[in-house]
Amino acid sequence: MILKTLLNNHKIKETLINTNSQTRRMESELDTTKLMKLSEISLTINSYEDIFSIFDPRPYSERSLSVDFIDEAKRASRDKNDIGLQLTLLVPKKKRNERNELTIKNRMKEHFRRHYHINAKEKQESIQLGMKMFFLGILFMVTATYFLYKLGSENLLASIVIVILEPAGWFTFWEGLDQIIFESKKHDPEMEFNRKMESAEIKFVGY
Repeated sequence: MILKTLLNNHKIKETLINTNSQTRRMESELDTTKLMKLSEISLTINSYEDIFSIFDPRPYSERSLSVDFIDEAKRASRDKNDIGLQLTLLVPKKKRNERNELTIKNRMKEHFRRHYHINAKEKQESIQLGMKMFFLGILFMVTATYFLYKLGSENLLASIVIVILEPAGWFTFWEGLDQIIFESKKHDPEMEFNRKMESAEIKFVGY
């Protein structure tokens, strides 16, 4: 009787272990599926021409990407995880050409990489301009304070200099801070999008 009870308990224990193992495996598969959904962008195109500008007659290796295509990619990538991002382009099976697809992939990567560096440079230039304006504003205010301290408001020339430099100082000071803090951040969405696309895995699938 005792042996039978022990055997039953052992079977129950094994069943519980197997159940827990299956549950963990199912949870893991669900997490993987969820992650794949978060990391996948799928766009349907009628032909490779939909990717490129219709006004650019150059070959695929040099052509500019279509504004409409880029806008669609931006909308689709907003809520996507940039880790392991995958861009899937659905093309009619009869129109597929693997050689062209390889060229197009390289061209797209080059486009997004180049534009990321352009955006990064523009952001850096905005910060540098802001720093120059910030310190120039401080210089104007210090100069105005010096004239006020040394010559006073009774001196006509000093009064003119103070009237000019004081508002100019405040303006350049705050405009410089605006460039550093706010204007430079306007480049962040474009930089993030181009970084995502440049690092994404691009693949073509027939339908």
